Amino acid sequence: MKRIKGGEEDGNGSSSESSPEACKKVRTQTSEESEEEEEEEEASETPESDWVRLPQELLLHVFQYLPLLDRAYASQVCRRWNQAFHMPELWRYFEFELNQPASSYLKATHPDLIKQIITRHSNHLQYVSFKVDSSTESAEAACNILSQLVNCSLKTLGLISTARPSFMEVPKSHFISALTVVFVNSKSLSSLKIDDTPVDDPSLKVLVANNRDTLKLLKMSSCPHVSPAGILCVADQCYGLRELALNYHLLSDELLLALSSEKHVHLEHLRIDVVSENPGQHFHTIKKTSWDAMVRHSPKFNLVMYFFLYEDEFGPFFNEEVPVTHLYFGRSVSKEVLGRVGLHCPRLVELVVCANGLRPLDEELIRIAKRCTQLSAIGLGECEVSCSAFVEFVKLCGRRLSQLSIMEEVLIPDHKYSLDEIHWEVSKHLGRVWFPDMMPTW
Repeated sequence: MKRIKGGEEDGNGSSSESSPEACKKVRTQTSEESEEEEEEEEASETPESDWVRLPQELLLHVFQYLPLLDRAYASQVCRRWNQAFHMPELWRYFEFELNQPASSYLKATHPDLIKQIITRHSNHLQYVSFKVDSSTESAEAACNILSQLVNCSLKTLGLISTARPSFMEVPKSHFISALTVVFVNSKSLSSLKIDDTPVDDPSLKVLVANNRDTLKLLKMSSCPHVSPAGILCVADQCYGLRELALNYHLLSDELLLALSSEKHVHLEHLRIDVVSENPGQHFHTIKKTSWDAMVRHSPKFNLVMYFFLYEDEFGPFFNEEVPVTHLYFGRSVSKEVLGRVGLHCPRLVELVVCANGLRPLDEELIRIAKRCTQLSAIGLGECEVSCSAFVEFVKLCGRRLSQLSIMEEVLIPDHKYSLDEIHWEVSKHLGRVWFPDMMPTW
């Protein structure tokens, strides 16, 4: 066998070093490798990687504060974060934004995300809203999603048209079919907002049949296919209903008596939109005895009324005592009507008058201040009030006026006060600095 001197290799390629030296070399190499592994392990335990080891509870807490897009990016970090992204708790609240790029500048929920929600999280959804733009396509897309929520257990549902009421342009049968899926499968709806939609009496009966014990809030203004009998069915059987919003044509004496029955809980909010579609439209009258029954049963309820009428259409209103607490006039209202408000609205808390013409409201305002002893907020737009009468009004109301929004053009200088002087006098009676508004705040 051929040997090579001086530490050279022999014929079989083995080292000619002595055994102790070879072991020493191996130990040195092993020591260096172990030090490198220790350094790598230490590097893997740096604070940056501790985020990967966060408990699921903490990850859930962090993810709840992230916008959806950031949460989706975070889910790509590692497997555990992706698992956290799909935790059911993160999908209880969701707002579908459905906008068409051609007609809206707003962002829309990505179609792939919608598919993922329907396949993986429909049974987790509890608090859901749909925001749609003015296009019919967006409203139809919302209906398509609703019709697929067969495993849902929603507690709240809101259908919101951000521009014009696009749900009204969807075929009624398609809308009712989609909404019925939710009514039948949820069985625990507590809050339903379906303003400006083609919901009808039969669909409300399905709602009542499946959610009568849980429904607490119902908003359904501008729903032309619902009749007074349809809304009466809801009030008759949903004894837990606490908030209701509807158009005046659905309001009836029978509805108020149903809401005042012994079985029914105390109502908290009743919002009525009094809207005129055509000049000269006829409006029915609600009996004082019906309002009295409501007040006896729910003495602390808020009655909010929005009036969008022409001046000659106020005949049926404010001729007898009405328990209204918040009153808004969106169109011009006459001195006579405001005078009746002062006589017959003793529970009034807030009053907003956008316009009334060019006749001063001195007597009317002072009467309201004297008789409406709970008034704490008022806004006046295109009206006229003398500075002296306005100061008297503020003096009578005192510091309970927490909101006082008066356009500068409303105040007419007189022999007592000029526009430069009035803010000092008003501020003195309010107990805070006050100035007229340059533009309306309502």
